[in-house]
Amino acid sequence: MSKTLSEDLRQRVIEAVDGGMTRRAAARRFGVAASSAIKWVRQWRQTGSVQARPRGGDQRSHQIEAHSDEILGLVEEIPDITLGEIAAHMEDSHGLRVAQSTIWRLLDRHGLTFKKNRTRQ
Repeated sequence: MSKTLSEDLRQRVIEAVDGGMTRRAAARRFGVAASSAIKWVRQWRQTGSVQARPRGGDQRSHQIEAHSDEILGLVEEIPDITLGEIAAHMEDSHGLRVAQSTIWRLLDRHGLTFKKNRTRQ
């Protein structure tokens, strides 16, 4: 996995572009990908910041976690409900499209399992 490049390098690329150089030429001069230079300049013009965005980690679980009480209530009310049925319920009632794996991770965080094995019940 690649690492985040320094703010100093980002700033030098932006200053070169601001000084009249094209983004691709600035990228070649400083030895970075053209797509990186294009994105850095766009970010700088939109936000005024050259800082790298946060990397890694969970960025979206808060969307489904906001509905965790409802989902856990569904599982308690209908013990044999499937992940697909929960996903369909979330889309119908809240317009929130989530993958079955996302629902599974929510249930796993809350200590629930869908194993049908009698020894696990």
